[in-house]
Amino acid sequence: MTSAFSHGTVHQAAEDLKAAITADPAVLSLWENLTPLGRNEFICWVDDARQVATRQRRIRRTVEELVEGNKRPCCWVGCIHRTDKAPSPWQQAVLIDKKANKA
Repeated sequence: MTSAFSHGTVHQAAEDLKAAITADPAVLSLWENLTPLGRNEFICWVDDARQVATRQRRIRRTVEELVEGNKRPCCWVGCIHRTDKAPSPWQQAVLIDKKANKA
């Protein structure tokens, strides 16, 4: 029997994140009790990692933060991919414009 797994509002969780969350029924329950925006923030945070080691660390930290009762990733400025709200001035300047200038 497979358990339901909910994704975010913009992002879909990749298999590695999904596997870490579904490995423990208690963690899966915590995940499912998040809002879609909360799940989206965790997925975006994990997907934003540029190195495999960072991604793996963020996946581990996602599980830890869920167990700690966090509803969003600690120290994350928020998903810049959402279309339902404009990025904050800080997100625009530091995350969006800075990435565009590197391209």
